[in-house]
Amino acid sequence: MATARKKPASTSDQPAADAVKPGLRILKKYPNRRLYDTQTSSYITLADVKRMVLEGIDFEVHDAKTQEDLTRSILLQIILEEETGGVPMFSTSSLAQIIRFYGHAMQGVMGGLLERQMQAFTDMQQRFTEQKPGMPFSPEAWTGLMGGYAEQSKTLMNQWQEQLKNAGVIFPFTAPPGTKKP
Repeated sequence: MATARKKPASTSDQPAADAVKPGLRILKKYPNRRLYDTQTSSYITLADVKRMVLEGIDFEVHDAKTQEDLTRSILLQIILEEETGGVPMFSTSSLAQIIRFYGHAMQGVMGGLLERQMQAFTDMQQRFTEQKPGMPFSPEAWTGLMGGYAEQSKTLMNQWQEQLKNAGVIFPFTAPPGTKKP
């Protein structure tokens, strides 16, 4: 993981957040839509930000004028570019399902669930590559592994729902609007 060099504390354009979070790289977004890296004192592109993500560099993107945190917006822009060029990761159906959860009672639960699932996948990938260092990466192998993982997740979710029902916990376990019921 790359480490960020610190600018001298006397730099006037350095946001206060940088002083609070050591090692955090601050990017500024200007009204002309350009991104400025305060560490390198240069303008950068979304491709540069994507590289930072891939390298595990911690950063935040702030609006240059208001200091509003725009990090999520920039990350979503990168995802949009990746989805529209090349091979998309999300199917139309999965995107529609995600949209249906906005405004639904389970929206907060879904965000946390997706985050935990992504972390579990990353952990599984790391363990797999550590255990099989000479084994070449095969999308077919991962598809098989993930099929089993998805089934396990579904089983665990059903068990969790059943435990909650048996404990007398009552809240809506209804599907988001527009989804098919089993």
